[in-house]
Amino acid sequence: MVRNWRSNRLLFLAVSLFFCFGLMALSQVGLLTPLEDLAAVPLNALSGVFNTIALSVVGGVTDLAELQNLRQRNADLEEALAQFQSELVELREIASDYKRLTELLDYTTSVTNQEFVTADVVNVDLTGLRRTIVINRGTRDGLTTGMPVVTRQGLIGRILDVSANASRVLLITDRDSAVSARLQSSRAEGSIQGQLSGNLRMTMIPLGSPVQTGDLVITSGLGGNFPPDIPIGVVTSIRQVEAELFQEAEITSLNNFDTLEFVLVITSFEPIDISVFQQENAEGS
Repeated sequence: MVRNWRSNRLLFLAVSLFFCFGLMALSQVGLLTPLEDLAAVPLNALSGVFNTIALSVVGGVTDLAELQNLRQRNADLEEALAQFQSELVELREIASDYKRLTELLDYTTSVTNQEFVTADVVNVDLTGLRRTIVINRGTRDGLTTGMPVVTRQGLIGRILDVSANASRVLLITDRDSAVSARLQSSRAEGSIQGQLSGNLRMTMIPLGSPVQTGDLVITSGLGGNFPPDIPIGVVTSIRQVEAELFQEAEITSLNNFDTLEFVLVITSFEPIDISVFQQENAEGS
């Protein structure tokens, strides 16, 4: 039984080899060409399908790798952009500070017989009953109470309180502030008073004095609290009441008190106390 199976296997192998060699011989002489062409059609189609699948798989792997590279590149670009934006903001701030400081320097060089100390505004209080700012200069810098505070645009106020390295400035828009002023055009004098709303009003203007919108208002120097000829603001409206002996005018400051960053303290000016003479006059009368 085993011998028969082995002999049949050998016979099958021999027949198979003979058949294969026969097919190869027939293929060589071209007798199997029609059959080969017929069989090649489905084989080529199947090969094309496998090639397409293989190319898709390779393309997908390549696209995935490129996508990962693009994501990493995008993350790197976003990080660089954030850094550049931060540097741009910093450079813009430096340029803005440089411009304002240059304007203050131009102002200090254009004004003669005055000395200044530049200070940063470190706190602004415009919401309560008092309207003040705090600057980062104090007695160590030679500051004392009463010294005028200005910018290139004009008067800001005067120092109210002083510590070693800081000072509180009473703004001219505070309702307790009063500044002796005059109209630059007509030289009419009056008093600038702050309002609770933060606006400015010039009172005590003589009735006969001409007042027009757009007139520049400057300090008069009367009373000895401020140097003369410091710009304060411009006239925006006039009010005349026949029953009163004086005119009033609404004034718009040349400064924006909401955006103050740098100010100048006039250290060479010493306020003059004339209250003793006023008391003597009152006692004499």
